[in-house]
Amino acid sequence: MTILKKLAIMGGATVFAIAAMPGMAQNLNLHTFAGRNSAVIGPVPHLLAERVETFTGGEVKIKVFDPGDLVPAIQHYDAVSQGSVDAAFGAAGFEVSKNSAYDFVSAIPFGPQAPEYYAWIFNGGGLELAQKFYARDNIYWYPCGNVVAETGGWFKQPLSGVDDLAGMSMRFAGLGSKVFAKLGVSTQLMGGGEIYQAIELGTIDAAELSFPANDRSAGLPEVVKHNYFPGWHQQQAINELLVNLDSWNGLSDGAKEAIHVSCKAAILETMAEGEATQFAALEQHVADGVTLHTYPQDWLDTFHATWLEVVEEEKAANPDWARMWESFSEFRARYKLWADRAYLPRN
Repeated sequence: MTILKKLAIMGGATVFAIAAMPGMAQNLNLHTFAGRNSAVIGPVPHLLAERVETFTGGEVKIKVFDPGDLVPAIQHYDAVSQGSVDAAFGAAGFEVSKNSAYDFVSAIPFGPQAPEYYAWIFNGGGLELAQKFYARDNIYWYPCGNVVAETGGWFKQPLSGVDDLAGMSMRFAGLGSKVFAKLGVSTQLMGGGEIYQAIELGTIDAAELSFPANDRSAGLPEVVKHNYFPGWHQQQAINELLVNLDSWNGLSDGAKEAIHVSCKAAILETMAEGEATQFAALEQHVADGVTLHTYPQDWLDTFHATWLEVVEEEKAANPDWARMWESFSEFRARYKLWADRAYLPRN
């Protein structure tokens, strides 16, 4: 099959035209873990579907299903692996029970911001390692959206010290949950749509979810009034597209490239929109009576020291995790030579 790619830059705008030879349409069902109204993240799978159909001239049609229509919000991994769901838009942090190494293509405590993170993913070996691990379960993995820095957590009452965390029940996703667990927190993983009710009913005492605009979408400022920063556990995160590997292999080269290009566009768009919308959300938080707090440096030092304990435990527990850490750490060490010299500190 001949694949035509045309990249034109006109007045600062980038236009992609990818043409595939006409053939029988392929229909894919796509589960999404976030509702369409979820700030920044929600529209991504719908735009993906529109673009792929356009770029392939109708060769591939993707139908997007909301959380719960096919499977519960964050329980799509096995369905994609087995092929009962063709594809899913999600986040690797929800899949670490399958392989803890998936943490590295989700979010890393005290990790990099977007430019460095995507440099490692696309040019430092992260993509190849992730795809190798997912392929064991018959899944094709690709990054498909950016998540800006999260907040550091929502609490009913202000914290007087790290010791206040002990005994709390808190919704927490990803590796940060293991740090807080070592500090005495009972961490629970649940979808964003479940958090409001869980706090209201007292099932959990506190929660971390996402960036401020998305926290507003979930209604958190209505039920908790103390929001802590920075999101040390997630300075940057990645959304993903999972495709059943048999379904992926059945796509034409042109269709695969259309999906890749659409996902890369989603990364850029969600990065820009995410950064542009958080200060307005924070302003509205304050207007709604939310108090914004900053973790003292000594608390962050405690979180970081505890994180290094988690690193050693995870490396020992899973050779895949150790391989990811080696690749990630080596890249960051070399990148530092550039980063420390190239960029001005923010004034």
